[in-house]
Amino acid sequence: MTDTTGFTVIAHRGASSYAPENTFAAFDLALEMGASHLELDVHLTADDEIVVIHDDTVDRTTDGTGTVSSHTIAALRALDAGSWFGDRFKGTRVPSFGEVLERYAGRAYLHVELKGRSAGLSRRTIDAIRTAGMTRDVTMTSFQKIRLEEVRSDAPELPTGWLVGDASAAITRDARAIGVTQLCPLAKALTPDLVRRLHADGFVVRAWGVGTEELMRQVVESGADGMTVNFPNVAIEYLRTRASSR
Repeated sequence: MTDTTGFTVIAHRGASSYAPENTFAAFDLALEMGASHLELDVHLTADDEIVVIHDDTVDRTTDGTGTVSSHTIAALRALDAGSWFGDRFKGTRVPSFGEVLERYAGRAYLHVELKGRSAGLSRRTIDAIRTAGMTRDVTMTSFQKIRLEEVRSDAPELPTGWLVGDASAAITRDARAIGVTQLCPLAKALTPDLVRRLHADGFVVRAWGVGTEELMRQVVESGADGMTVNFPNVAIEYLRTRASSR
């Protein structure tokens, strides 16, 4: 599901520059803007349900307090996950992973980042993806090497992406040993030489940490295959303009 430019724009926690991250509001807006790839984060609740939220705690993006893992799914559903972003998003809820799979099946490709330290998160997430019949439409990502090892062991059919800083030679060796499909360096670390090296090693290269339009352009010009970005509309328009000028 790469666009016609050959570069994949992945809406980071949805269109999170314009709507509260990791909510249906942000995901739906990203699709309206023309993105077909959504990035999201998952945690386990106190009652072993998978929810879509970035931080280990609910403090920043809801009106609640405490760790995600100390809340039940019912308690999380009762929180307001939109008012922090703007009054018009008041009443927005933290979605469950199952709800996201159901809503976007056949509509989007998902990049699912495994977060936190809860035992069983990888297996529960894999089971949900398989149950939804979406193994062809999901890449599993993480900063945590152990999470990727779990996915490779339990679900070798799922592509995996390792979120890293600068993709050193040691990291690429570990990535090859694990069987990671995709290396995802920090955007500001990307150079054409690094991308060529990673491509030569057989990796898809996707950047994260694209906080400015300047970094967005740097990632594209480096020859990378894709990036997560909070403003997918800007990235899509840049790629279209760049393609038409060639």
